[in-house]
Amino acid sequence: MAIFLDPPLWPAHGRMFAHLISDTSLEELHDFARRAGLNGRAFDRDHYDVPDQRCDELVRLGARRVDGGTLVRILMASGLRVRAKERSGALLRPLRQRWLEVLAGHAGLGEELLRRWGEDHRRYHDRAHLLSVLESLDTLDKHQPDRTPGRLSRAVRLAAWFHDAVYLGQPGEDEEASAALAESRLTAAGLPDQEVAEVVRLVRLTGGHAPAPGDAPGAMLCDADLSVLARPGPAYRRYVEAVREEYGHVGDADFTRGRAAVVRQLFNLDPLFNTAAGRDLWQDAARENLHAELARLEQEVSGTP
Repeated sequence: MAIFLDPPLWPAHGRMFAHLISDTSLEELHDFARRAGLNGRAFDRDHYDVPDQRCDELVRLGARRVDGGTLVRILMASGLRVRAKERSGALLRPLRQRWLEVLAGHAGLGEELLRRWGEDHRRYHDRAHLLSVLESLDTLDKHQPDRTPGRLSRAVRLAAWFHDAVYLGQPGEDEEASAALAESRLTAAGLPDQEVAEVVRLVRLTGGHAPAPGDAPGAMLCDADLSVLARPGPAYRRYVEAVREEYGHVGDADFTRGRAAVVRQLFNLDPLFNTAAGRDLWQDAARENLHAELARLEQEVSGTP
């Protein structure tokens, strides 16, 4: 386990900045940052941005100097690197293109949704999550055995755009508010009442991820929303940490109990994924991640080391 620091070659705010990373875990990185007195706002998903005048001090505390290329290779090998497509601020262009493909002629509504998905308080439910759900829908569509890929209904895609458009960390209420927003905006956009009603229904489904048997659109949306559960270990841990950041106002004990209840509910869903493709692609990895997280959370709740 080690902490690494590259040269301060990155200009911002009238000074030069370096990057501070761990080759093992974000927990190790955050612990080092706390001991060094670094501001938490300097953390950017997989590294800390540190001003040049702090670099010598960080080296004295144990950080190892490496060149920029070596630092990137270490970060990639650690599995902790956050790709550009996972960074909310870098996704405006691809998401704008996707919006035009689903509802051309309503760019203003697309921009409103992108602003909502980019709100400062979001850490997991952000533009990266939106893109992930849209890409997972594409994946499920390609694996459908009973019809031609690429014909996924517009209602399902619109529901993906609206399903967390309102997010205040209030389960149940957020889904209802997002559904109401979808009804208001899509009616004003002139969509048929039946299609608007379908989008609203699908948005509400994401509150419990339990579509009825035979509800193919609902199954696809819920599976796409839960595909995050199957991410590889480091990416899954980033997802969990991002969720924790969204509930930063909640104490550790209360969050642990609440998160354990959520994970237990997900683990007990039968089926966890409702489409055959979702089960084939994601179920085993998702259950392994949920099992490991639930075991850790239950140990924390019980106080067992």
